[in-house]
Amino acid sequence: MGTYLVKRATRLSGTPHSIAAGAACGVAISFTPFIGFHLLGAFLLCLLVRGNYLAAAAGTLVGNRWTFPFIWVAIYQLGHVLLGSRAAQIEPVEQWDLATFFVEVEAVFWPMVVGGLPMALVAGLATYFPLVRMIAAYQQARARRRQSRRELKAQRASPDVGVP
Repeated sequence: MGTYLVKRATRLSGTPHSIAAGAACGVAISFTPFIGFHLLGAFLLCLLVRGNYLAAAAGTLVGNRWTFPFIWVAIYQLGHVLLGSRAAQIEPVEQWDLATFFVEVEAVFWPMVVGGLPMALVAGLATYFPLVRMIAAYQQARARRRQSRRELKAQRASPDVGVP
């Protein structure tokens, strides 16, 4: 699947910057706890950095049911390190009400936000720089292949000059 996504990203129309920036926005937003808003967040980031929206949508696929547990644990732990607090010991809740919900959300969600932002930045940059080079190289190679095919087609179409 990773190879497929890289091929799809390199074949998108646009500049290497816009495609790589779009993918980086999607990957970065996947490292935030804002589930349900990843596409919207990726599109808003694309608006800021002039990224490709389709690449951003593909980049959000980094966050999926197999990777989210690892991402959430990592951003939660990093958030606690950055906040200087210990991981919350969440007791089983016997009766849920609105006050309990907000207490639990503060204990879990805030450290995830704080830990998610630096990880999102690192993930976005780690995606952008290699991808922009790969896309530029791919687009140049593709342009050379197209040009050589055009030249070959033109040679076949033109009559041989100087042949009796």
